[in-house]
Amino acid sequence: MYLATTGRPDAPPPRTGARRRVGGTVLALGTVSLVTDISSEMVTAVLPLYLVLGLGISPLQFGFLDGLFNGATALVRLLGGHAADRGGRHKRVAGIGYALSACSRLGLLLAGGATGWIAAALAGDRLGKGIRTAPRDALITLSSPPEDLGRAFGVHRAMDTTGALLGPLAAFALLWATADAYDAVFVVSFCVGVLGVLLLAVLVPGGAASAATARGAAGREARPRAAALLAPLRSAPYRRILGATALLGAVTVGDAFVYLLLQRRLDLAVTWFPFLPLGAAAGYLLLAVPAGRLADRIGRRRPFLYGHGAILLAYALLLSPGPDLLVLGVVLGLLGVFYAATDGVLMALTGPLLPAGRRASGLALVQTVQALARLFAATGFGAAWTVWGPSTALVLAAAGLSAALGGARFLLPEDPPVEGHPSTERRSS
Repeated sequence: MYLATTGRPDAPPPRTGARRRVGGTVLALGTVSLVTDISSEMVTAVLPLYLVLGLGISPLQFGFLDGLFNGATALVRLLGGHAADRGGRHKRVAGIGYALSACSRLGLLLAGGATGWIAAALAGDRLGKGIRTAPRDALITLSSPPEDLGRAFGVHRAMDTTGALLGPLAAFALLWATADAYDAVFVVSFCVGVLGVLLLAVLVPGGAASAATARGAAGREARPRAAALLAPLRSAPYRRILGATALLGAVTVGDAFVYLLLQRRLDLAVTWFPFLPLGAAAGYLLLAVPAGRLADRIGRRRPFLYGHGAILLAYALLLSPGPDLLVLGVVLGLLGVFYAATDGVLMALTGPLLPAGRRASGLALVQTVQALARLFAATGFGAAWTVWGPSTALVLAAAGLSAALGGARFLLPEDPPVEGHPSTERRSS
């Protein structure tokens, strides 16, 4: 059982020989993420089906839009991280992001059937996510000891994924109860999003920044903003993580395409399509904490690579002639493994390399590079699908990911030694 500790968000729990408790800030942020993800996933779960099968756009167009909504937040991520580091305003900047995402639901409600307004509302949601992600993850790293970061992120991501699991179920129940009244989904999603903002304000400690964070922010006031944004690049291990993240992201097919490939293979009825993300979310939920604890024990580098190996295996299964139902279950499970072993683990690997005063900026830069790389991957895969068909596109993606894994294995640095880390204890014995 994970129990909360109290205190400032930048004060790590005391280190003792007993099993350490997950910080109260981590649990509070997990609760906020859980509620917010219910709101977000109520809307986005049916997005691929709505755009490709409902509006009839081509896979190329969908690939561009899917990547654009993620990649267009790049500048916002950087600015959000930089703003959060200036004076340690992590909670305030994260709150702005959560509020923007909540308000985007009203945009969907007012858009009617206008595709342009729908796209603008969805872009607002992704912009909000871009603003809040780095400050939120920085709060997690600042409130947890380095040797426990994998477990802290695992607990947060498990709570976050619970919301992703409940969101599509809530949307489906509302559509069933209201005879496909999408306006009802948008209204409820907005109300749940507002609740997430209120929980952030009430539950997450908003005390002063740590002394190190404040000193780092003060020291950057006289520097050009561009120089402050790129300051983390002075670290060679950080640059190697950045390169590996870009390399792997550029050949990782988006989830939406995986679901569309499964739908084509199984000839799945439209009614059941929204349930496909639930299988991956369930796997992520079950594995996030064990994967985080494993990363703390053996180092974060190997689980990160193993996670990408899992998604490579999923691509191979989609190309195989195996039983459809077996392929469906295993592919969704491998998606869960992929996220459990990569999402929070990447932040836990990167966080200790960054000083407290640049934590949000450094994490934002990693997230930005990953988002831009996935924009490239989504657009490229959509183009390959349109020109050569889905099978050829998937073969090319699998070949590219195989090569990228070899490069990333060379690029990724070993985990830095930290006090209390099992590997450190073994070396000193």
